[in-house]
Amino acid sequence: MKYAILGDIHANWEALCAVLADAKKQGVTHFVCLGDVVGYNASPVECLERVRELECPIVKGNHDHYCAIDEELEGFHPIAADVVDWTRKQLSDEQRHFLANLNYVNRVETFTVVHSTLDTPEMWGYVFDKLEADASFAYQTTSLCFYGHTHVPLAFEKTDRVRVGLYSKIKILLGRRYLINAGSVGQPRDGDPRAAYATFDLIKNEVELHRVPYDFRITQKKIHDAGLPNRVATRLASGR
Repeated sequence: MKYAILGDIHANWEALCAVLADAKKQGVTHFVCLGDVVGYNASPVECLERVRELECPIVKGNHDHYCAIDEELEGFHPIAADVVDWTRKQLSDEQRHFLANLNYVNRVETFTVVHSTLDTPEMWGYVFDKLEADASFAYQTTSLCFYGHTHVPLAFEKTDRVRVGLYSKIKILLGRRYLINAGSVGQPRDGDPRAAYATFDLIKNEVELHRVPYDFRITQKKIHDAGLPNRVATRLASGR
């Protein structure tokens, strides 16, 4: 059994298609989505419906939340807020209802999934450092938890202390706990513009990060054609 862990798709149809094709090559049998299916890019309906077709566990991201409700966008960057407002108009009432009713946290097989943090998932906090990771570890009941939100693939390991680092492949060892960011499918922010996702092989007990090239110029054109902020398009080329 092998899971593909999809985080922060952000309405990027071209990146999602490339990742799903790569996942098939990797022998993936199941999928999990870490939230933020929508937001930023110009294909929210297509991406949401494709993820729903996977019939996989999905947790709620902050963009999913705000695109599903008519709430003031306090604390949102103006660019992100513009896209949320546009996305609300693209989604049907049924699609918004679906997003609004997603769980913040899910248990899948032997691991946990969350978009932001385990301690206060509804507050949309970020996990970039050991202190932030330790707060989530205090609520982690499985040896492994995948999260998203930061768009940066980091791995935290806890034994007597918390260690952090970039990763390409990790063996999940008994007696330790792991909090792993799967990276972003649709808007990477670690300086690598290729789409990112992780796989978890439950037989080998191994997590692997994958990077997949896609034609972001098509995505950029869709953003421009939709009249969305130019910054949303330009950052796809730099992965920032």
